[in-house]
Amino acid sequence: MNNILYLLLRRLRTPLIILIVVYSISVLGFVLIPGLDDQGNLYRMDFFHAVYFVSFMGSTIGFGEVPYEFTPAQRMWTLFSIYATVIAWLYGIGTSLALLQEPMFGRMLRRRSFKAEVKKINEPFYLVCGYGVTGSVIVRQLVRRDVRVVVLDHNSDRIDALEMDELSLPVPALCADAALPDVLDDAGLQHPNCIGVMAVTDTDQTNLSIAIASKLLCSDRMVISRTESDTTTSNLKSFGTDLVVDPFKTYAEYLSLAAHAPYMHLVYDWIHNPFHRPLSSVYQRTKGRWIICGHGRFGRALYKAFDESDVDLTVVDIDGSKIKDLPLQVTGVGTEAVTLSEAGVMDAVGIVAGTPNDADNLSIIMTAREMNPKILTVVRQNIHANKLVYRNSRADFIMEPGRIIANRILAHVKSPLVPVFIEEMLQQHDDVWAHTLINRMSSVVGENELDSWAFTINEEETPALMEAFEQGTELKLSLFFKNPHNRNRNLHAFPLMIRREGRIDMLPGELDQLQPGDEILICGLNKANRRMQWTVNNYNVLQYILTGNDASNSLLSRLLQKT
Repeated sequence: MNNILYLLLRRLRTPLIILIVVYSISVLGFVLIPGLDDQGNLYRMDFFHAVYFVSFMGSTIGFGEVPYEFTPAQRMWTLFSIYATVIAWLYGIGTSLALLQEPMFGRMLRRRSFKAEVKKINEPFYLVCGYGVTGSVIVRQLVRRDVRVVVLDHNSDRIDALEMDELSLPVPALCADAALPDVLDDAGLQHPNCIGVMAVTDTDQTNLSIAIASKLLCSDRMVISRTESDTTTSNLKSFGTDLVVDPFKTYAEYLSLAAHAPYMHLVYDWIHNPFHRPLSSVYQRTKGRWIICGHGRFGRALYKAFDESDVDLTVVDIDGSKIKDLPLQVTGVGTEAVTLSEAGVMDAVGIVAGTPNDADNLSIIMTAREMNPKILTVVRQNIHANKLVYRNSRADFIMEPGRIIANRILAHVKSPLVPVFIEEMLQQHDDVWAHTLINRMSSVVGENELDSWAFTINEEETPALMEAFEQGTELKLSLFFKNPHNRNRNLHAFPLMIRREGRIDMLPGELDQLQPGDEILICGLNKANRRMQWTVNNYNVLQYILTGNDASNSLLSRLLQKT
């Protein structure tokens, strides 16, 4: 506000001075020039009447000559005053309009309005820095879950696109550099209802600056950041960034599962990806030799993940010096049939087109499919604008970094227990166990999106359960899955994991006893989550679930029971 006032006063200083001077001279002239009253006697206009006359004369209203009819000298001075005040007003108005049209002044007004809008938010919200592919997916998914969001981005076109999106909740947005601490502060970083900061801009340095400022200004604030370099990853982790997402490593781990543990791959995919792969995809032949075209950051991450899973690999790269130490390597782009033939495409089960050029990647998979129609194709999408071409490429897997990061972040936001479950599954269980789990998931949600959420049994998240514990009631896990409208029906959900005092129980039985402090990870349809909220927050609903009787004896409850 102070900056806007200072700019107004500085730019309008000259017009204001001119207006004051013109009005002062005009008033002084009317006071000094003598006139005649209605009796023909000489009189001089006092300051009150002079100011009054100049005020309506300068605004061109023109009430008439006051308090008496003017003499020729006074009328001559009136003509001078009319032109002088009108010119002064035109100059002042023109300067004001020019100021209002300046982009800088518009940005200052928008920032002031944005700051005031953020300050009024009285619900928990996330601050999302960057509204590219990743940021837009995150914002839409959070808004769909009725979670408030504030957005920062340096690109005005992206902010305009956000304002054009038909979102069910208002999303305050500002076009500014999120790396600046004062911008983060205006966006609500220190707001008591801000529950997390997501640094998902296009540059690692900006994300690093956002994460550092967030941790220094609010050390307890959750910070999530994307990164595309090992150096930035190490730096982010060194000062306690809660989640660091590297799209290349994340996708490499995801794809390596498809090669050696297809059912675990599907479990991973269904939990992280809203548009999960069908069950039929697991029957594709994935075990055998794979070809990786491009040994950049993505190719190296993929090679490491595949190599740890004992997958046979052949690497193709245009720069032979990068791959000279690898056991099986071919120099070339991979778009030529000769290069792919040398790499063994006829006998390979899969090929990864992972170069930084979209045209080359599409050419690689098209050539490979012509030579081996049964080959599994994985293609890296570098530019989001090419999504229409990629969708029609018939590739089995499309690696788009922005969406990978968004899905990984959203899974963490749903519950920090999700990555714990995935890690425990990969370390302690085999593909047969995952096969059983994916069949159960499919029977619960079918082709719909599989959602996941978590409860911690405490006063804040499950007050009804804590009240029942205080009364000595024994509670079982099955109560979560009873329909609060009809306890004889089960909700479309089931438990994935319970963490109790550091111990993890995977796929617990629904007859397991609950204890205060238990952390429960659940998956199923999203509407089941909404109905569970009734059970854990409303004691009357909980009593109905446990006993079949409503604890309330009001007229309304009796009518509802009859219904």
